[in-house]
Amino acid sequence: MSLRITFITAGRILRQLLADHRTVGLVLAVPALIIALISAIMDDAPQVFDRTGLILLAAFPFMLMFMITSITLLRERTGGTLERLMTTPTGKLDLVAGYALAFGAAAAAQTTVAATVAFAFLGLDATGPVWAVFLICIVTALFGMALGLFVSAFATTEFQAIQFMPVFVVPQLFLCGLIWPADQMAGWLQGVSDALPLTYAVKALNEVQVNPEVTSAMWGDLAIVFAAVLVATVLGAATLRRRTN
Repeated sequence: MSLRITFITAGRILRQLLADHRTVGLVLAVPALIIALISAIMDDAPQVFDRTGLILLAAFPFMLMFMITSITLLRERTGGTLERLMTTPTGKLDLVAGYALAFGAAAAAQTTVAATVAFAFLGLDATGPVWAVFLICIVTALFGMALGLFVSAFATTEFQAIQFMPVFVVPQLFLCGLIWPADQMAGWLQGVSDALPLTYAVKALNEVQVNPEVTSAMWGDLAIVFAAVLVATVLGAATLRRRTN
């Protein structure tokens, strides 16, 4: 692995993202606007918004990084870019780390905008430190990126890549506790929820919401999400091979 090649790869991906102004608008503006809409809907229930808004700060980076990564890498596979890169000194770790840096930066920018709007203008409140919220959101975004990296190997068109969302993304959103507390679901659904990494991101955010200091439970939940990032990244890296479609 070469740090120089890794940073070159990350810079290339970031330039591609910045050149697509619609994508930049999607990443930066849409999450904040939707959280603002939800704040207006829950205007008479600020405690409910505090819980829901905090979870959405992690859910949006997870969803968007999954979509952007799967589509971006699919374009590189089908366009021959990945094949050309694999004939250069660029290694798999360089590519994966470059993607992680680029999309981690995008997730950090998105979280900064959405969190600033939520905390400064919409009255979102958390007992714990804001930096812990940022950390959880970015790790969750990296999980979305790693999943997108993995599933891009099984799609041949962008439409197919988006179709993987109901398989890998939507169940986690439904069962993580965003819509209904996981501990109040049917027993078998609780078992499924406990097997999904996004559930532990929500648990970590709940710890930040109710505790003034970071807790060992938060670190434990975040470690599970990070382990899921590593597993998905390894699986995704295994699919990086020379391929011409």
